[in-house]
Amino acid sequence: MFLTNTLGKTTVFNGLGNYTDLLGSPEYIASLGSTLVYVFAVTVLTVGIGLLLANLASKRLPGIGIFRTLYSVTMGVSVSVAAIFWLFIFNPSTGFFALLSNLLGLPVINWLTDPTMAMWAVIITTVWMNLGFTFLILLGAISAVPTTLYEAASIEGASERRQFFKITVPMISPTLFFVSTITLIEGFKSFGLIDLITKGGPTNSTNMLVYRIYKDAFYSGNYAQASSEAIILTVIIAFFTFLQFKFLEKRVNY
Repeated sequence: MFLTNTLGKTTVFNGLGNYTDLLGSPEYIASLGSTLVYVFAVTVLTVGIGLLLANLASKRLPGIGIFRTLYSVTMGVSVSVAAIFWLFIFNPSTGFFALLSNLLGLPVINWLTDPTMAMWAVIITTVWMNLGFTFLILLGAISAVPTTLYEAASIEGASERRQFFKITVPMISPTLFFVSTITLIEGFKSFGLIDLITKGGPTNSTNMLVYRIYKDAFYSGNYAQASSEAIILTVIIAFFTFLQFKFLEKRVNY
């Protein structure tokens, strides 16, 4: 609620001025919108893909242990290594997608220079990074479901799809609620991959709230604005977490 100098020391009491300035700024509203899109996509894709992979890996198939290891390997990859890996993949000249486009005779996508594709680039990278943790947690939950339930359902003639939605999902609903909440919060806090891959660009299309706080504080020296942004982000995370507990927890079977 103060203005600050370049060293971060308070100078003049500003009341709610910092907040009204932010909420009236088109750039800040754009960052907020980009963050909400990013968090929603990351949460849905991470939990959804993690659940499908965990359900597949729970089957007793030949060589399934190798697939379990491959799915969970991202837990041992640092953010910097992941960024280098994906920067190479997204490279418009020698990257995997560029080579695939050339092979199929399709136009090459500029993943990191097109605003829309840059957003998808950080979403894909974040989902890939988060998938290992989500996969392992959900695999453990699915493995703990009593096999007698599936045996009884098979005797009654229930298909695997019906067993998945009527047995697996309800039985692991507490774990699903846990990973969705954790993924949502982590999505709002994303920083490392954005800093290393896009640096908030192009044209601020991936300038998420946390990265904006970082730039305003340590690049622009506007600590008052950055502090206000941090408070707003805290309120937003608390609000969405409350919504999850309010509406999603009702569907959890303990």
